[in-house]
Amino acid sequence: MKFNADMHIHSVLSPCGDIDMSPSAIVARAKERGMDIIGLTDHNSTLNADVTRRLGERVGLHVLMGAEVTTKEEVHCLCFMPTPERLAEFQAFLDSRVIWFENDVDRFGYQLVVDEEENVLDQVEHLLINALDLPLLELQQQVFAMGGIFIPAHIDRPSFSLSSQLGFVPDKLKVHAMELSYYCKRDNYKFLEDCPWFSDFNFIQSSDAHYIDDIAKIHSVLEMPDFSFDHFKEALRPGEPVIL
Repeated sequence: MKFNADMHIHSVLSPCGDIDMSPSAIVARAKERGMDIIGLTDHNSTLNADVTRRLGERVGLHVLMGAEVTTKEEVHCLCFMPTPERLAEFQAFLDSRVIWFENDVDRFGYQLVVDEEENVLDQVEHLLINALDLPLLELQQQVFAMGGIFIPAHIDRPSFSLSSQLGFVPDKLKVHAMELSYYCKRDNYKFLEDCPWFSDFNFIQSSDAHYIDDIAKIHSVLEMPDFSFDHFKEALRPGEPVIL
């Protein structure tokens, strides 16, 4: 079976996420655009991931729960956990590595934890877009130890990526795939010509949506017998990016 997947979406918990990006609105738009699987990946926090999963279950949308983690090197990485219990453990791990800096709502935006009905349950006080006190290799090791999925994000971007921050792939780094951004189009992978050391990896492409209209503007098509976290992990290989 083929599954349409957009694995990089931000909610109202991310300060850079639009105020319309509630979990319910994300799920509705993803279904409208033909997605079978999405990843909820707020900056350095998983607090809106489980509610998004529960909303997705109601309409047959599979939601992988995770975060876009900013490492000490300021490399963004997509990290997904297999169960709500592991997600809570991962959240505690992230909280233990926070470098506390108060969020300025007027400057950076709201960081809202919400429920199924879009009621605000909490506001995260520390700025979530800051780097954590967490080296890249240690993050990777932790995600693998917890049975999760580890994908360096938008590796072709000129900021907050493996290519911009390191310029190489560390020998000991293990990944399930690499993510290419929307701007790295399938018919023009010049980035891979310029950075051939990335060429041997498996790739997904995702929208990195911060606004409702950006959800699924590009997605990957993955094949698996049916959906499960393990099947998704096994299916991570060069997929078919599709631009809507």
